[in-house]
Amino acid sequence: MAEAFNLRKYGIDTETIYRNSSVPVLYELGLRLEKGTAISDVGALMTYSGEKTGRSPKDKRIVRHPDSENNIDWGDINIGLDEHTYMVNHERALDYLNTREHLFVVDAFAGWDPDYRIKTRIICTRAYHALFMQNMLIMPSKEELANFGEPDYVVMNAGGFPANRYTSEMTSKTSIDVNLERKEIVILGTQYAGEMKKGLFGVMNYLMPLEGVMPMHCSANVGEKGDVSILFGLSGTGKTTLSADPKRKLIGDDEHCWTDKGTFNIEGGCYAKAIDLSAENEPDIFNAIRFGTVLENVVYDKDTRQVDYSDVSITQNTRASYPIEFIDNIQIPCIAGHPENIIFLTCDAFGVLPPVSKLTPEQASYHFISGYTAKVAGTEMGVTEPQATFSACFGAAFMMWHPNRYAELLAEKIKTHKATAWLVNTGWNGSGSRMKLKHTRAMIDAIHNHDFDHAEYVTDEEFGFQIPTSCPNVPEEVLIPKNTWEDKEKYTQVKNKLVTLFNDNFEQFKANVNPEIVAAGPKVAETA
Repeated sequence: MAEAFNLRKYGIDTETIYRNSSVPVLYELGLRLEKGTAISDVGALMTYSGEKTGRSPKDKRIVRHPDSENNIDWGDINIGLDEHTYMVNHERALDYLNTREHLFVVDAFAGWDPDYRIKTRIICTRAYHALFMQNMLIMPSKEELANFGEPDYVVMNAGGFPANRYTSEMTSKTSIDVNLERKEIVILGTQYAGEMKKGLFGVMNYLMPLEGVMPMHCSANVGEKGDVSILFGLSGTGKTTLSADPKRKLIGDDEHCWTDKGTFNIEGGCYAKAIDLSAENEPDIFNAIRFGTVLENVVYDKDTRQVDYSDVSITQNTRASYPIEFIDNIQIPCIAGHPENIIFLTCDAFGVLPPVSKLTPEQASYHFISGYTAKVAGTEMGVTEPQATFSACFGAAFMMWHPNRYAELLAEKIKTHKATAWLVNTGWNGSGSRMKLKHTRAMIDAIHNHDFDHAEYVTDEEFGFQIPTSCPNVPEEVLIPKNTWEDKEKYTQVKNKLVTLFNDNFEQFKANVNPEIVAAGPKVAETA
């Protein structure tokens, strides 16, 4: 039964409200009422997000307000919106929510550390969205729910209804609007569930630096001795896969904070890419897909309900959302100490970055601000093939402050807690082959086992970082990128092209960055 719970304080009169419903209730309602919903052969809820199967970053807006305006890094990522237009969209969302026979409410927490977590309320129209957010947030106990009180932030997901594209400042029928002063997010014109999750991550990215806390788009795990590693990387670089390590406990796969006490996960679940998922390569993720998991936009056999993870006819951005408890080896609560290793994952499309290298603190800041990778197909609407890209802080789409604010916080914490920074390339080498997952795993193991503490290193002449010449269970020839190229002259040309891209990208940051960080950038090689 729906609870006697109402949303009238928001101007929503819908009487039937399903608040923090059980998984079976959400399954039942989703299967009965929502198009494209089915149960997989292992019990996961297969859902269809409609036209939008990825985020719509160009349609995200932040309301300009005197209280926060000077803190926001306005531009192509943080696009401004006036209060009046926000209220037009807000009213449009309310009108749509009021036409629904029933609504779902998820009251839950973002952040495992009680000192920093925020109370969030999700108001949505689909069982799929409710289950997704119950997986992705930290669900309160019965006692905590009874005493939940007023939320800190409210997400109104009216994504089944379009924005009016003729409204001032709208660029399409999709709009994701963040109002920091009203503490609200309004979603119109997209039913892709990731917009809710990333909207709240953006809010945490704004709030945490105000308290001297470093918010990070990263995964994190912890070893038997309490040694924490954090892995930065954009979607598709292997962040989720590599953090699910059977030899270490998972803290989380995507969003964390680094405080004066240590590390905590913002989320209560994982949101893993499902393209080409297999039990052999990613057993932890594969085995987490069961009753309670949401599978987004996958293709399946209509008779057996078996999923074909290689079929990308709907989207390459197929996803699995599940509670972190579905992973066997986890740290609960998802809180740990200070990171010992900072690992930047990149997916180099040029084939010139080494599979593993050690960075100085200044180089770490440089590469953090740069955030180089290849944008992997399907992660965003309209991207159909890999593209070289730079995303500041390995998550520029979610960062509201200027990248320097986050870089300063990171550099300070690396130095204070004596962490070691590494750059790990999960992309391609000079032969045109992508790095083998087993080799990347072996390099991550070597970092954790301190195998590189006494290794011999060579200095990369252009980038300046240290490349180990040996690694257990990895062929030596793949460690030095130049060795994988038959045409050494072409290697130098391509590398210089990438160096130039790095330097050109960094021009926008130079004026506000410590000169030592600027000096840690790569130099173009002299050619014969």
